[in-house]
Amino acid sequence: MNAWSLLAAAPVEPALPSIDDFGKDPIGIVILKSAVIFIVLMLGVLFGVWYERKLISRMQNRYGPNRAGKFGLLQSVADGLKMGLKEDLMPRTVDKVIYFIAPVVLGVPAFLAFSVIPMGPKVNMFGVETPLQLTDLPVAVLLVLAMASIGVYGIVLAGWGSRSPYAMLGGLRASAQVVSYEIAMGLSFVGVFLFAGTLSTSGIVAAQASGNTLTLGGLDIPMPSWYMVLLLPSFLIYIVTMLGETNRVPFDLPEGEGELVGGFQTEYSNSLKFAVIMLAEYVNVFVVSAVSITLFMGGWRAPAPITTFWPEANTGYWPLLWFFLKMVLLFSFFIWARASLPRVRYDQLMSLGWKILIPVNLGWILLVATVRAMQIEGVNRTMVMILGALVVVGCFAIWLRFDTVLQRRKEDRAAQVEAEFEQLQAEPAAGGFPVPPLDLPHYRGVAAAAETRANKTAEVPSGSN
Repeated sequence: MNAWSLLAAAPVEPALPSIDDFGKDPIGIVILKSAVIFIVLMLGVLFGVWYERKLISRMQNRYGPNRAGKFGLLQSVADGLKMGLKEDLMPRTVDKVIYFIAPVVLGVPAFLAFSVIPMGPKVNMFGVETPLQLTDLPVAVLLVLAMASIGVYGIVLAGWGSRSPYAMLGGLRASAQVVSYEIAMGLSFVGVFLFAGTLSTSGIVAAQASGNTLTLGGLDIPMPSWYMVLLLPSFLIYIVTMLGETNRVPFDLPEGEGELVGGFQTEYSNSLKFAVIMLAEYVNVFVVSAVSITLFMGGWRAPAPITTFWPEANTGYWPLLWFFLKMVLLFSFFIWARASLPRVRYDQLMSLGWKILIPVNLGWILLVATVRAMQIEGVNRTMVMILGALVVVGCFAIWLRFDTVLQRRKEDRAAQVEAEFEQLQAEPAAGGFPVPPLDLPHYRGVAAAAETRANKTAEVPSGSN
């Protein structure tokens, strides 16, 4: 077979799972899948800690871990053993029950969310035809959002149960942050639902199997298969929200060391509870990365250039390799963001979530919904365009009205500040804050001495040294 025949060969389509394929596996296969997911995530945390420290050190012209094992690979294992064997100190003032269960509430939902992530097609596993996915639901994506929301309770409970002002502020920050960013995250999924026609994770991956065709005005326009290209604004908004969802730099305000010592985990000693919190943080990073792969990056499918020259790339257990490589790529993005971006202020973070991401997402959803409505057979496209135009004009009018009001408030405030400044200049003690006059004898003496030095300098001949 020559190179031209390989180039012309069509990719081999694997056996795609559906909702009906789940819930029929023997109990042994279910236990095996669950154990493999748990072990892989645990080992992934060890690899993730080492990889993050190594990559950041290379960005900063350092070596990073290089003592424990080859290339420092055993450093994460040593750190885990150290935290597991250290004495577990519990402050006397904490709420012992809440203090104990908070790390568990933070970590368990992260593992549960990974159960609906598809990692491959149907394969033969010990004589049983089964999908490379633990389970799936008609509303699987909503399950992921629900688990992310429950995980926030762990942060809030850790701050509340610690009975510390720093931990309390960290918990409050996390609750306010997750509300704003989860709204934007949920809205970024709407475009995917509209194009895929399902909320099932396996169904969304199947919808990205081949390029879609967009019919507009009687013309069939070929569209890319991956939603990260077709729905680029949704993908970019999700990338920002997943940084805020996982409390990673530049949105790590709940554990800001500069002002909150350690945030919600201030009162947790460097012991097993702290290790569970760190474990949950990394597993959450893996979960949001896996959701991004499933919804926007074609899932477990190989990129088009690979399938062009290797038609069987998406069959068997090979999709596990492509899924892992995409995970490493997204995790590297998390590390790059941490090494490159500074922590933003809290008001900037909230303004970004409420004033930019959510309005932009709503406008994008309106555009996507209009395009999808025009593809429905028998729909009155003229009416759809008129309704869409009315909504756009209405949104613009509302924005213009609020913008005018805000501008008027800014002008009034500037005029008020200017009037107060003029009053302070006329009367230094205005407003109850006495200001010493600038013509005190001390300042008069300093001004006279400076004038004398200036005069002496001016009298020196230009040719002298």
